[in-house]
Amino acid sequence: MHYQTLELTHTGMVATIWLNRPEVRNAFNEMAIAEIAHAFRALDLDRHVRVIVLAARGPAFCAGADLNWMKKMAGYSDDENLADAATLADMLHAIYHCSKPTIARVQGDCYAGGMGLVAACDMAVASESAGFCLSEVRLGLIPSTISPYVLRAIGERAARRYFLTAERFSAQQAKVMGLVNELADDGTLDQVVDTLVQALLACSPHAVSEAKRLIGDVAGEDIDDKLIAETVRRIADIRASSEGREGVQAFLNKRKPAWLTH
Repeated sequence: MHYQTLELTHTGMVATIWLNRPEVRNAFNEMAIAEIAHAFRALDLDRHVRVIVLAARGPAFCAGADLNWMKKMAGYSDDENLADAATLADMLHAIYHCSKPTIARVQGDCYAGGMGLVAACDMAVASESAGFCLSEVRLGLIPSTISPYVLRAIGERAARRYFLTAERFSAQQAKVMGLVNELADDGTLDQVVDTLVQALLACSPHAVSEAKRLIGDVAGEDIDDKLIAETVRRIADIRASSEGREGVQAFLNKRKPAWLTH
């Protein structure tokens, strides 16, 4: 598919989705939202892709909503507002539930819905000069559709401050809160992202996918007999899987597993 708001690049088994509207600081509009959702779903099905990086062209990662889109939304009916919000929720769902590991590469401003993009990814690397803001309440709005992902990333206590004050906060603060995993200066941002990429590529693709699914299913659940039985079943299943058997045999025989030799 030819994208109008994105650029898609491949390096080996790594796909990078570039937000490519630098003239508006990569702000969302209807087309960008639809194309991001499509790109993540298409790459999720691509067996030649093992890692997905979400990046942005230009000085800013994402400034939130495009002004022209906001002007159009101002005249929407209730039904149109519901349908429009559902497309944004669908995009975030596509990112969060992608079976491939996802990394956000963040530089410059990351505002409002842009924070939703980062929080929906599995991990994030940010430039030390990046800035973050949940700016919705300044416009009389709330960060509703992004809230499930941002709350999971930064926790309720931090959300009670930044959802309510719309204060800008630094990349250093974002790392302390858990939104960002690693910081880098502008010259080493790609190098730090690549360190995570290489760590992911060294692991079993099937195990990474299953580990990601495990987190989603176990996080926040009560540790009861049902959950224990489910985790027992999952480790038994993956031990019996082809990559599980291959990984253990490679370790015991002091050789590289098959996924590193193809």
